[in-house]
Amino acid sequence: MTIRQFPRPLKTHPFSSRLPASWLRGLAIVLVAICARHAPAQLPLVEPAALGLDGNHLQRIDALVAEEIAAENLPGCVVAIGRRGAIGWLRAYGHRQLEPTAEPMNTDTIFDMASITKPVATATSIMLLVERGQVRLRDPVSRFIPEFGQNGKEKITIEQLLTHQGGLVPDNSLKDYQHGSEESWKRIWALQTVADPGTKFIYTDVGFLVLAQVVQRVTGQSVAQFAETSIFEPLGMRDTGYTPEDTLRPRIAPTEQRDGQWLLGEVHDPRAALLDGVAGHAGLFSTANDLALYAETLLAGGATDRGRLMSQATFAEMIRPREIAGHYRGLGWDSNSKYSSNRGEISGPRAFGHGGFTGTAMWIDPDLDLFVIFLSSRLHPDGKGSVNQLAGRIGAVAAGSILGPNPLHNDSTASRTSAPHVPAGELLTGIDVLVRDEFRVLAGRRVGLITNQTGADRNGNLTVDLLHAAQAVELVAIFSPEHGLRGKLDVSHIDDIRDEQTGLPVYSLYGESRRPSAEQLAGIDTLVFDIQDIGTRFYTYIATMKLAMETAAEQGVRFVVLDRPNPIGGVAVAGPVLDAGKEKFVAAHTLPVRHGMTVGELARMFCDELDLQLDLSVIAVEGWRRSDYWDATGLTWINPSPNIRNLTQAVIYPGVGLLETTNLSVGRGTDTPFQVLGAPWIDRHELAEELNAAGLVGVRFVPIRFTPESSKFKEEVCDGVNLVVVDRNVLKPVQIGLTIACTLRRLYPDDWETTRFNRLLGNDALYNAITAGCDASELEALIAPRLESFLTRRAKYFLYP
Repeated sequence: MTIRQFPRPLKTHPFSSRLPASWLRGLAIVLVAICARHAPAQLPLVEPAALGLDGNHLQRIDALVAEEIAAENLPGCVVAIGRRGAIGWLRAYGHRQLEPTAEPMNTDTIFDMASITKPVATATSIMLLVERGQVRLRDPVSRFIPEFGQNGKEKITIEQLLTHQGGLVPDNSLKDYQHGSEESWKRIWALQTVADPGTKFIYTDVGFLVLAQVVQRVTGQSVAQFAETSIFEPLGMRDTGYTPEDTLRPRIAPTEQRDGQWLLGEVHDPRAALLDGVAGHAGLFSTANDLALYAETLLAGGATDRGRLMSQATFAEMIRPREIAGHYRGLGWDSNSKYSSNRGEISGPRAFGHGGFTGTAMWIDPDLDLFVIFLSSRLHPDGKGSVNQLAGRIGAVAAGSILGPNPLHNDSTASRTSAPHVPAGELLTGIDVLVRDEFRVLAGRRVGLITNQTGADRNGNLTVDLLHAAQAVELVAIFSPEHGLRGKLDVSHIDDIRDEQTGLPVYSLYGESRRPSAEQLAGIDTLVFDIQDIGTRFYTYIATMKLAMETAAEQGVRFVVLDRPNPIGGVAVAGPVLDAGKEKFVAAHTLPVRHGMTVGELARMFCDELDLQLDLSVIAVEGWRRSDYWDATGLTWINPSPNIRNLTQAVIYPGVGLLETTNLSVGRGTDTPFQVLGAPWIDRHELAEELNAAGLVGVRFVPIRFTPESSKFKEEVCDGVNLVVVDRNVLKPVQIGLTIACTLRRLYPDDWETTRFNRLLGNDALYNAITAGCDASELEALIAPRLESFLTRRAKYFLYP
């Protein structure tokens, strides 16, 4: 495999190996400043470390590309990775072409962008017209193209076309284009819709063909002319445009053959070709260097020292994800949809990008201050190449290479977690986003709401009251989970009631049935779920959601999840995975004890893995990262259940909660549930000494004597331990619970009753090992294989970085 890259002067300087890293970073900043003053045609190329990137980690890309080239999935490619101010990685791999003669790939190779045309040329042009007041996103397309407004297309808006929810066919027949441009447009205007506008996500080239015509009707220029003067020239993108000149042919990567001739500078897309190479969905050609200029401008909020593309407000609106039946799209951009296989798995929540059929991909991540550009001509020479998975893996490597903030920009957004329209430090839950967006997702819907006291916005307004007052929504009924609508009942059966505030019926999902009945769903077309989970498999709210999802699928009812943060974070995953066949109300799905997912992510997993034929939508949280515990959210703590009264108890619960089906008090009936445990048959000093000697990190055990006022061992004196969390960052609660179990089995084999222990443990192999007297250190080997498999399973459902 041939690898070519730009010269790297910092690396080859004869003294560079003896200079400190801080000096090199300072030199890079100076060089970037000098280059900026001289208006370069490309971003400066610097060492990865000068951008806060790990160059050794980025070297992994070489092997990934080599493997795919060897598999003949592509002849070669160019990869560019950078942050604001510079490119830190620019390499050419393999060949630009293999036939009729082999030519090596170069970093300045020009590629057919295919569908990257949509956001870079067409959507950006539309947003500039929006910014200038010439077009509004809510405008019907027929305002600009009257002949388009027929056959169900009369009310399709500009925004609906930008987000692929206009109800248009993906592609119309090639025969429609074979009688000249004028006849082609007549046939496009006459097309019928295939879905009601605004109801479905249908990726469509036709929609962007139409948007390009909007540009032309408004400006009097083709999209190629307008983009040239308003986007490419201001940013210095000298090698970007439609229908490249013949002088550029030696640098262009060919695609396939058409009529016996290699396509070299001629657009591959057949519809764009029949429109003389200029179209809204395809036709653009560009290089990695030029796209880096565009990407870096967007990372900077729309303007740099080189020039202004758009305002920060325009940029924020352009990339704001819109949820469309489980798919997230910006205006022209992909955020997280079924077409996002070329997106890196560890991208930030605001990452946006797009791919192209010819083998191109670009993703821009404001939260990580990072752009990743992957360009190939995967169709050359035989049309059989495949690169989306490779592009996604490269994106993950790029994100994984980040060492910290970008030294070229001390205000780097890599340290920020806020999403567009969210003030710094302010997180928006699903209900906050729904209110901000004026309940658009539920407009015209008859809603049943599954909620409790935790269903509230960040100001404390209950979701029940917000939906009941929303003019666009008809709230028909309320459904409550375990502990009831107000979360204060600690009983085994809860009856239906009527909500005094709204007068609506409240159907208990913890009574005669634990799922909504067909009768209760009569007159309801949408179920909304808004309940705070705490991140532990046996917490029953996720079982309530799963059962309701199954019923919704059976009854043809739409299901909307108003997502909330996982209060104990979304990074750590621990404990045995539930054995298949052991699913029940306290074990909803084959999850580990600590699953590290939000209810929205779990809903996506349930829908997919259970093959539910369900219209599912998740209104994602804005401003939350997986590493955030509850105290990083700025949200008010509301007890999710009577015995989880603070974050410390929630953190400990996955471990101590495992033990409560045995003859052990876990502090119910005391002021500190789950922070103490004990029984009349325990020697408190002995147990504390043994547990402190076990080497568990982040916790100490203090001997204690307590008397529960209710629940297990009511009014009996119990000896036990108080769990004192000394370092949450290293605490492993499930390991603590399993170590306590093994210690109890060893110290009190005749007293500790384990008959019902497996009810929450849910794993026969682990249960047998513990009851057989296995040491806690031996349990990891039993847990690890299925836990690793779960980590792979859950990643595809992530909504947050």
